[in-house]
Amino acid sequence: MKINPLDFVLVVDDSASMVRIVANIITKVGYKNIDTANSGNEGLSLVRNTSYKLILSDWNMEPMTGLQLLQSVRKMQGAPTANDVPFVLITAESKPENIIAAKQAGVSGYIVKPFTAETLLEKIEGL
Repeated sequence: MKINPLDFVLVVDDSASMVRIVANIITKVGYKNIDTANSGNEGLSLVRNTSYKLILSDWNMEPMTGLQLLQSVRKMQGAPTANDVPFVLITAESKPENIIAAKQAGVSGYIVKPFTAETLLEKIEGL
């Protein structure tokens, strides 16, 4: 994925420190328009009103998980963000059934925590 500093990116995680880490990593490679949300519900509200070029989301959140957020984004009609926006799930869950569920929901990439900045950037570039 070619980085355009004008593209809008959404980072969703219920951990403020993880939001900061992910936002800092993608800022260093040129993204400037980064929105953050601390829940799947908040992220979904933002997606309804903004045309994102990339969404990075944690899986384990309450009450809406990252997988549920992904499923909702993929089913949206008429939202500024197309339902084929690159969507990367970041999670501590590495169970094969979780990876399969994410792929079936239309995930673009899957990163298992802990991860390095290089891993995140490689995943984004590979989209």
